[in-house]
Amino acid sequence: MVDVIGAAGLLGHKSDAELLAARLAHAQRLGNMGWAEWHLHTGQTIWSEQVYTIFGRDPAQGPIALPQLAKHVEPADVAALDRLLWSAVQSVEPVQAEFRIRRSASSGDLRDIRMVLEPLMAPGGPIGLHGVIQDITGRRRAERLMSESRRQLLEAREQAAEERHVMLALRDAILPDPACYPGLPDTSIAVRYVPAEKTANLGGDWFEAAPSPDGRLLLAIGDVSGHGLPAIAHMAQLRHALVGLAMTGRPANRLLDWLNELVLHQLNDTTATAVIGHLDPRTRVFAWSQAGHLAPILVRDGVASRLGQPRGVLLGAACGRPYELATTRLRPGDVLLLFTDGLVERRTRDIDVGLDLALAAAADVRGSELESGLDRLLSDIGGPNPEDDACLLGVGILGDPCAADEAPLGVRP
Repeated sequence: MVDVIGAAGLLGHKSDAELLAARLAHAQRLGNMGWAEWHLHTGQTIWSEQVYTIFGRDPAQGPIALPQLAKHVEPADVAALDRLLWSAVQSVEPVQAEFRIRRSASSGDLRDIRMVLEPLMAPGGPIGLHGVIQDITGRRRAERLMSESRRQLLEAREQAAEERHVMLALRDAILPDPACYPGLPDTSIAVRYVPAEKTANLGGDWFEAAPSPDGRLLLAIGDVSGHGLPAIAHMAQLRHALVGLAMTGRPANRLLDWLNELVLHQLNDTTATAVIGHLDPRTRVFAWSQAGHLAPILVRDGVASRLGQPRGVLLGAACGRPYELATTRLRPGDVLLLFTDGLVERRTRDIDVGLDLALAAAADVRGSELESGLDRLLSDIGGPNPEDDACLLGVGILGDPCAADEAPLGVRP
């Protein structure tokens, strides 16, 4: 504080001209700019103190004469200086240009400068040039950094979009076409595979709906751990293995036994969940097993409930643990919903809350309007999951509900 007061006192003793000169010098330092004059007839050159700083030049060496100025300009920018000088002597208005200078050999670095020139006029024409020179190196470096950052961001976005396109194309090539479900009497099938909204990564969610050689309908859904191409590769192996194993006609729990062996011995550092079942179109019995997966939802008479879950460990978690087989007799008007955890699980809420929302929304799904019903269900529970893919497979049993038999739901090992 004493120094400031003392400085103010000293300024108070200066003349107006000295005070103005001090303020002008201060402004030049703050703006990193200075002024220069070149007299064409006498060759006299005058620089302000800041111009010496910009050029990295010792004031004892004196200013650079106009004919020598090009030697200090980066060769690629000499043409810009020539155009500026020519325009300045031909015009009565200020002209400007930007170019790079190479500072003295002691520093040797390049500086970006902006030079504004106007002629010093006399009755016979211009007798010299007056200019303002500003070092804009910092500004141009910042602009180049911003431009490079934007370029890298655009490249990253394009790469992410391309990766997402490739992954979606790969998923579409691996998973069955939703428009080509097997046609069964009195049965409707619909599926929704919803990728995460805010990421290009694709999970290992998968589904299957295909006829078996004995006339039953194979229904399956699952989720392989991880994201990206490794998860898709493991998902493809698991799903294709199931399609092949299902040709044996063996029950769902036996299929899970074999898939567990596959994950344990072939898909290293991988786990997976799955629900696999067979729907007999004649008896409407759904015989199913699960491996660490959420139980399907059954919608009957406007009430949605989860099926009793048979025992079954995560695929790839343990060897020799048996999978139970459950049987559920469906009725006309029933809707069966198989889904992956991405449908109900969110980082911001407990999975039980998501399940409650799904049950409430599922109560309005009808087999006769299955496509629109699945869309409403997804909307009612909060839309696509931003962190994880979600897969939803719906099966509707058509026909007159009044003609249904009264066989109870059951679960048996």
